[in-house]
Amino acid sequence: MGTPALSIITVVRQDRAGLAATRASLGTMPTGVEWLVADGGSTDDTLAALNGPGPQPDWLDSRADGGPFGGMDRALAQARGEFVLFLNAGDRLADPTMLSTLLALTQARDAADLIYGDAAEDPGDGLIRRKPARHWRWAFYGMPAHHCAILYRRQLLAGLRFHCGYRIAGDYAVTVQALARTTAICRIPLLIACFAPGGLSRRQAARGRDEQHHIRMYYLKLSPSLSLALKLLQSVAAILRKYIPKTYALMRFRRH
Repeated sequence: MGTPALSIITVVRQDRAGLAATRASLGTMPTGVEWLVADGGSTDDTLAALNGPGPQPDWLDSRADGGPFGGMDRALAQARGEFVLFLNAGDRLADPTMLSTLLALTQARDAADLIYGDAAEDPGDGLIRRKPARHWRWAFYGMPAHHCAILYRRQLLAGLRFHCGYRIAGDYAVTVQALARTTAICRIPLLIACFAPGGLSRRQAARGRDEQHHIRMYYLKLSPSLSLALKLLQSVAAILRKYIPKTYALMRFRRH
């Protein structure tokens, strides 16, 4: 295969079911797409999820890497695609035709440097709902979309590292730096992927908010008072999500 247009990067550790779900969502991968899998040294049967019929990784490496961001950096260094999509274990493409749709978007002559859309997840009420992406100019509040719904031009990430001192919000640090490098940004009205529940960002949400606070001040040069106010808003949203998920879902999500 020649140089691919799109690299799909999947990081995984001790999660056979999640890797299997991600693999199944890739379907029959069209020409022009490569799949890279960075396993963080799983000691169970995680990699057995790659057995049997289905797409096989074009690159696979299994070793301890200090967490998902270490795996993302490791796989990114091996990626050859013009664009990169981070589809971690458990994340799934929204439908069987999505890869072909994304491939066409990345191959367009006027393709933006950063392309993003909506993702779906369970907001806490037991139903999978569509979470609309925010305008990228709202990145001072948080990620404009889940990482599984963002395509980055690979050169836009040159020199950046996800494993940059942040355990939860490394993708936010990289994304705000990438946004600062280009004005060629495009939000598309598509549901791109389903975000896996129960990840590290959900289990350690408070730490994630602390890290975002520091990222806003360091990379976006927001004042401490403004950044703390945004952190407070995020905390209120987290309380709503935890204790009255149906109300939160009505405010932030929609059926898809």
